[in-house]
Amino acid sequence: MRSSLPLNALRAFEASARHLNFTRAALELNVTQAAVSQQVRMLEERLGTTLFKRLPRGLGMTDEGRALLPVLTDAFGRIEAVLKQFEGGHFHEVLTVGVVGTFAVGWLMPRLKLFREAHPFVALRLLTNNNLVDLAAEGLDCAIRFGEGGWPATNDVLLLEAPLAALCAPDVAQRLLAPPDLSRETLLRSYRVEEWNSWFEAAELAPWMINGPIFDSSRLMVEAAMQSAGVALAPRRMFVRELQAGLLVCPFDIEIKAGSYWLTWLKSRSMSPAMQLFYKWILKEAADETAIQAVDVDVD
Repeated sequence: MRSSLPLNALRAFEASARHLNFTRAALELNVTQAAVSQQVRMLEERLGTTLFKRLPRGLGMTDEGRALLPVLTDAFGRIEAVLKQFEGGHFHEVLTVGVVGTFAVGWLMPRLKLFREAHPFVALRLLTNNNLVDLAAEGLDCAIRFGEGGWPATNDVLLLEAPLAALCAPDVAQRLLAPPDLSRETLLRSYRVEEWNSWFEAAELAPWMINGPIFDSSRLMVEAAMQSAGVALAPRRMFVRELQAGLLVCPFDIEIKAGSYWLTWLKSRSMSPAMQLFYKWILKEAADETAIQAVDVDVD
């Protein structure tokens, strides 16, 4: 049977190798210099090789010692990182989520307190993007994206439908009595160039050339619209607070479907406990909001 790892000796070697000094290693480990020296010697005897050259003014590492040091430094670092997650007697699991910026600000952030209250031991990390995301390369557990779903290599679960509507500042809205009035306004565009033409078709308008600025984020585009820079075409349900506050106006009750918000994660990995908690929580929140909106529509 293989004997247990000499953890104290490995720790003594790792500290001594970083400091190249037994005395400073002993101070770090809160033991005597003699104890560190003895542990290192025991390790050398067990491995059958010399790890240090004993010099008049400190230590020098042998090739064998230089080969062992990075492995131990990485291992002890990983152990320390995991142990730090056991704060207050509970395991705190990190969950890294990539989120398209418009959804993050317009829907997720107002609900983060609810997730924290429901799952206080999940350390949530949010990384925003403009819908271009590589889960594996960016080290993401999951991502929330806008589109039609069906992305290669990922599982995709529908969260929210997000039809697009015309949005503008109140002073601009005063000039918009009917859809044809948009021909006299600056129309702000996303990188999905076909969206305004789809809206024109829904409004029974002949399309015209659009020369407004192009944005890679609906959040930025709508911010420009709130500054009276033009009319944006964006998912109205992501800007409920701005509409309720009177910072935005939706002048026409015409919407088009250009995509939805999806929760995605790699097919090649299984869900961690934190991923499962987030999955169940966000699907319930999305379903609850959709049900509330459906009731509102029925009442109206």
